[in-house]
Amino acid sequence: MYDQNWRQYQRTVAADDTGWIYFAVGNTASQIIAFGPESGEATPIMDELERETGTAHVYRNLNGKVYGLTVSGGDIWYELYEGRATRIGKHEQQNEKPVITSHQGLFHQDFPDGSKLIECDLIDRRLVVDSTTSERRELCFDYTSEGAHLMGLAAAPDGTICGGTAFPMRFFSFNPKADEWINRESHGQWNTVARQGDRFFVGGYTHGYLLEWDPSRPWIRTEKDNPDSNPRFLTECEPDINRPHALLAHPDGKNVILAGTPGYGYTGGGLLFWDRETETATLLKHTDVLPDLSTFSIVPLPVDKLLCGTTTSPGTGGERIAEVAELYIIDMGTRKLDWHEVVHDDAEEYTDLCPGPGDFIYGIVNRCRFFVFDPGARKVVYEKNFEDHLGKTNYQQGPRIFVPASGDTVYMLLVKGIAEIDPSTYEIKLLAESPVPIEPGGDLLDGHIYFASGSHVYSYQLRLC
Repeated sequence: MYDQNWRQYQRTVAADDTGWIYFAVGNTASQIIAFGPESGEATPIMDELERETGTAHVYRNLNGKVYGLTVSGGDIWYELYEGRATRIGKHEQQNEKPVITSHQGLFHQDFPDGSKLIECDLIDRRLVVDSTTSERRELCFDYTSEGAHLMGLAAAPDGTICGGTAFPMRFFSFNPKADEWINRESHGQWNTVARQGDRFFVGGYTHGYLLEWDPSRPWIRTEKDNPDSNPRFLTECEPDINRPHALLAHPDGKNVILAGTPGYGYTGGGLLFWDRETETATLLKHTDVLPDLSTFSIVPLPVDKLLCGTTTSPGTGGERIAEVAELYIIDMGTRKLDWHEVVHDDAEEYTDLCPGPGDFIYGIVNRCRFFVFDPGARKVVYEKNFEDHLGKTNYQQGPRIFVPASGDTVYMLLVKGIAEIDPSTYEIKLLAESPVPIEPGGDLLDGHIYFASGSHVYSYQLRLC
């Protein structure tokens, strides 16, 4: 009905009393669309100069008309009726007709007998209802499900496997030796996780926040303004980073680097440097790095350098502008680029990077091509597309494809199973097929590679010499 070159998000919809339908979209540029039920034609209401990054908003009034806001949080309104739009400037949203399906957060609370649903807690399996006599009832229920899907996992300093889930957002910890699980409320969605010494770091959605967890101390619910929280809230990067994809706990024990795609409707993600000694954050915008690209993978190089891979993907509901992803080298001291280049003409995403033998770097582009990069010569010395016989790599918002072991041994997670990279020939050898599709990775603990599929954690025992 309304064509744009980016994925549109429809947040609210309303109908006037003549049957005309109006819906609000975002996020790259807000718009309100009027749809005629008889003609089947759709007409945009706002002109191009009125459109802003964000989402428009519409609601049905008891007077039979619909009112539309040009962008949420703004102050310019339209009165909408019979497909016609009248700009009215400021307007107070009032006399709203209750419509359950008017927005994506639909929630039916009012029952025919006048009682009202106050709370529906699917985690603790509890229902709270206020009756017409003001008596509050609490009902317990039970159900079974597959559970929340996992976002990622990593080995923690206390010898456990830890990570996060989504919908609901929860923290989990698995102790393989004791065969014990811990499940707690988490601060947001843990997209990326990594260990550095005795601490465990988290890069999360939304707002691109960074947490620091000390497993040796009691768990205290994360609050932004409470420095005694554990995990402790360090900083956030909205809108430059909204959805983290890469988290490097640098081997120097001092720096933590976070990267990802930007906020809803934006293009080009930032790069965060967190200094643990000074507890200061330095956030680079995409225009300080590579305009319209977001950093998706990071690997340390000698002499305080980083090799980073990018993605052309914008923030959710944003416009893809860059045609090809690049590799770049950045100096951690100056925060300036030493080099960048289009290394693969068809690269949309450098899905992961990992130290290889010597000074070489292993990399994955577009989930299906393995390459070996010489950062000194700044060139690819080997590459091979493995999709035809091995399929694609595992994937999640923070995928953790490579699983480094001792020496030059590096394992690799594929959707179909677990592989090992020969450090001499660079051949990728499939060690075992997985009974389930491998999704988020991936870490090594006590001779086992741990990974996830759906809502479950799995492990593969390595045959060690």
